[in-house]
Amino acid sequence: MGLRDVASTLAQVPTLLRLKKGLRPRPYSERDCFARQVESNAVRFGARTAIIFEGRSLTWAEFNEQANCYANHLAAVGVQRGDVVSLLMENRIEFLALTVALNKLGATTGFINTNLRGRPLTHCITVTRSKKCIFGEELAAALAEVKGELPLAEGEDYLFVPDSGAAPAPNWAVDLNQASAAASSANLSVTEDNTLGDTAMYLFTSGTTGLPKAAVISNRRYLSSGGLAHLAGLQCTEKDRLYICLPLYHGTGLMVGCGASFASGAGMFIRRKFSASNFLADVRRHQTTCLIYIGELCRYLLNTEAASDDHVNPLRTMMGNGLRPDVWMPFKRRFGVKRISEFYGASEGNVAFANLLNKDKTIGMTASEIALVRYDVSTDEILKDEDDRCIAVERGEPGLLLAQINEAAAFEGYTDKEATEQKILRNAFVEGDAWFNTGDLLREIEAGYTLGYPHYQFVDRVGDTFRWKSENVSTNEVGEILNGFPDIQFSNVYGVQVPNADGRAGMAALTLEPGADALDLEAFSRFVRRELPAYAQPVFLRVQADIDVTGTFKMLKGNLKKDGYDPQRIAEPVYVLKPGAKAYEPLDAEFAGRIDAGEAGY
Repeated sequence: MGLRDVASTLAQVPTLLRLKKGLRPRPYSERDCFARQVESNAVRFGARTAIIFEGRSLTWAEFNEQANCYANHLAAVGVQRGDVVSLLMENRIEFLALTVALNKLGATTGFINTNLRGRPLTHCITVTRSKKCIFGEELAAALAEVKGELPLAEGEDYLFVPDSGAAPAPNWAVDLNQASAAASSANLSVTEDNTLGDTAMYLFTSGTTGLPKAAVISNRRYLSSGGLAHLAGLQCTEKDRLYICLPLYHGTGLMVGCGASFASGAGMFIRRKFSASNFLADVRRHQTTCLIYIGELCRYLLNTEAASDDHVNPLRTMMGNGLRPDVWMPFKRRFGVKRISEFYGASEGNVAFANLLNKDKTIGMTASEIALVRYDVSTDEILKDEDDRCIAVERGEPGLLLAQINEAAAFEGYTDKEATEQKILRNAFVEGDAWFNTGDLLREIEAGYTLGYPHYQFVDRVGDTFRWKSENVSTNEVGEILNGFPDIQFSNVYGVQVPNADGRAGMAALTLEPGADALDLEAFSRFVRRELPAYAQPVFLRVQADIDVTGTFKMLKGNLKKDGYDPQRIAEPVYVLKPGAKAYEPLDAEFAGRIDAGEAGY
């Protein structure tokens, strides 16, 4: 470690010590929630801007009052502590006001991915036993398609929130803005009874099997994430302003971005959707000092045409996850960012890593009890010793990350108890122990130790989940849906690497039903568009005569992943869904070459 690194590390030690003290696990019985932070900000920083969005802005006092109006009305129509309310809405001020309003009541918000349609959308509302569904004008059509399958009362349990104002509330929903206009804007006394153990929200994750699972997020978990981002990641105060363009139904935007804002009083500039072309203009116009990112966002920005003054902007720090090592330093230099706090964590997990010392190309350290164990990627199996115990990897060797489950690191899991149990590895090292299986490979890196903690680097996801277009894709979920197409007997779904694209593109090896001579590409394309959100639609297809399985009938993916989409390696037909296309077509050598060169637009 050089003198500059030593000096930088020493400068961060006081912050780390404060963080260690401030984020000690608090008992679940203690009373607190993020809505109380908003109420505190309304008193301490009432005149400061809390949110800027599409030409509108609210101070902390105004934001708290809007949340109170929603909360008081929702209480009047029967929403109370412990109830679940689904929220289907794009990023905007009302999304955040409703999030805070429901937390004030002690209710649980089920945040629904705005890309979902059909069966997955129905599932997310029903699996949480939602009492009501609040939706935005911009997504009314999606909900109209499935409301007949939902156990909610029309004209009562559907609450509509205007957006552009182009369409009124449908006759099966109540206009929430109109209904709450006369409600009190005063704080609610019931908020004081919220505890850290109360379930604040459900964040949906693809997981490894079945339809999306609802990960349980307690108030303690949310406050811990926001506190980490505020105190040690972004190191922000009420004088800062965060740039948030990630979807707020995801943990990075909602827990890290908004959580840091609620905890510190820093303002937020919110975008409905990310725009690379507007990024720097937004940053400069609204004087945003902190960026909440995912790796793909940074790659898109780096691919825009560079200007000599890109570094002339108020951004000083950024926090997020998935920043590729080859993007890290070029991004930092081009945009003049001084500090990058990369973190690692899962919505449902009990472990988090954070690069709090501004070391490049690392996810940093963790205070959790963890183990990296040997894992055979080709067979998707944990390797065990003769006593049926896990085997720790050597330092520097990639290993499957396990996080010990204990009182300080509870695994809050999912609403589905069986799915929760499937993520727990018991008797891993000694009889009676319990560990959360992250499904990810990490390695310890040569970056020295800080306060006794080593530093780590993310390697890859294993098993049945991969990441594409900033979304986790469950191969089993996609496979089950593809199997519903009449001509398909089996489908084996996996992720393949595509140059200059973050994550892995979906690929499906299809075995046709007996008697089906060829895949009906037109009909299959319509089926995929109807049944799957865009990020989960396989980019590549290959048609196999038979499926490759183990002796226990587990589908093998190792050789398929090695073959990738290369038509030179695959004797069977290979098809591709080109960017912007609506139908699959044969993949020829010319387009495969464009993909390999990173010029295909993925």
